[in-house]
Amino acid sequence: MRITTRVMVGAGAAALIAVGAPVAANATVATPPVPGTVPGTVVSVIPHSPVSFDAWGPYSSRDGKAKAWGKVSVQKKSHKQWYWKTEYKVVKVCKWHDGEKKCRFVKKPYKKHAWKWVHEYNYTVSSTLKNSKWWGDPKYRCAWETFKVVNFNGSTSFKSFKNCGKSTASYSFSGTNVKDIDVQVGRGTSSEPKGYRSGWQSVYSA
Repeated sequence: MRITTRVMVGAGAAALIAVGAPVAANATVATPPVPGTVPGTVVSVIPHSPVSFDAWGPYSSRDGKAKAWGKVSVQKKSHKQWYWKTEYKVVKVCKWHDGEKKCRFVKKPYKKHAWKWVHEYNYTVSSTLKNSKWWGDPKYRCAWETFKVVNFNGSTSFKSFKNCGKSTASYSFSGTNVKDIDVQVGRGTSSEPKGYRSGWQSVYSA
């Protein structure tokens, strides 16, 4: 059964963690420009929302010899961005034909300077992977965890980590604009998972 704990902390205490190593809490994250706009045209930036921490797991392989648990942190960052918006207006158009003035009303497009809020959701997943049986059949000597990451744009990616030793192993990975994160715990060789898969278990859902 999953036990979830939320802790809200100030943005100054947020930490982005690269795979296998933490980064300083005051690290600066560059915000990519919005397509169709000129970099550096940000009009307004609101304070970042507090970082939300979710504990996930523990989840075990079907034989109980592999176990994974950890936490995921998500922070929403927003800024106001100017852009050109296309709108339409009705105008009167007149033409002379055979000495007679003829007019009609038509819709014509024009560009209007507008702004919109652009939001980003930065996340970091941290995990601890335990291997309770590091001897015996080489086919199932290692513990494995595979994460399935689904972004808001519909793209899906997978990240896998293994532990073939006696001690627990720690891993982490980060990204932007995540919608759902699931994990599957199993056992396998030093090269790939082979069996005893737990099925997909929830780590985070927006």
